[in-house]
Amino acid sequence: MARTNIDIDDLACAEVMRRYRLPTKRAAVNFALRTLAAEPLSVDEARALRGSGWEGDLDAMRTARPSWS
Repeated sequence: MARTNIDIDDLACAEVMRRYRLPTKRAAVNFALRTLAAEPLSVDEARALRGSGWEGDLDAMRTARPSWS
């Protein structure tokens, strides 16, 4: 686990700690991050991840290959 210094909303953190009976701010932040990270992506979020962003011409690359037959 990495160490990071962040500014957080003390009231929100206290509420998370109270609601979920978490003993420390660290536990509250980790709980919140894990809870958000576990949520499934929306359809739009998943579509935004599609593809690698690579731009090129596959047909040109295929014709530039040597013919082995």
